Amino acid sequence: MSDLKIAVILGSTRPGRNGKAVADWVVDRSGARAGVEYELVDLVDYPLPHLDEAIPPAMGQYQGEHTRAWAAKIAEFDGYVFVTPEYNHSTSGVLKNAIDYLYGEWNNKAAAFVSYGSLGGARAVEHLRGVASELQLAHVRQQLSFSLVTDFENFSLFKPAEQHDAAATVLFDQLESWGRALKTVRA
Repeated sequence: MSDLKIAVILGSTRPGRNGKAVADWVVDRSGARAGVEYELVDLVDYPLPHLDEAIPPAMGQYQGEHTRAWAAKIAEFDGYVFVTPEYNHSTSGVLKNAIDYLYGEWNNKAAAFVSYGSLGGARAVEHLRGVASELQLAHVRQQLSFSLVTDFENFSLFKPAEQHDAAATVLFDQLESWGRALKTVRA
């Protein structure tokens, strides 16, 4: 039985996206972890229009059914791994929009970042770290960055270098440790 539940949030909905293979790799690598359950949450399954709630998310008074469904899903978890592409030196619009829909559901939980892009998606993660801080998401230091040049064959077939396995272990260790600690804050 797991005492911790972590969402791997796939932050791209583009046709032919590279992120699905990356998110599946993260979930696969997490499979042998004890006491924790990792679950893929694909934004394709939560089609949110541009933020359309009249009341600020910090109030928690969601009007739209799509917002309430998204809030219920995110509330299930103790932590998150955000899998993000880098678009124009930032994260994807669909991921930023999904994050902006909610507030309290993110608070006092742990977050980690996995990115991919021409420079490994590092700039997307830097933007997400600022957003996470505002949402009271405690983000861990370790991140995974996959280069379209070295970790993808022909920029599309995901073939990560071996060194990412060790880095993923560190990411999981940090995320789970913080996730457990923050459960006591929310108790």
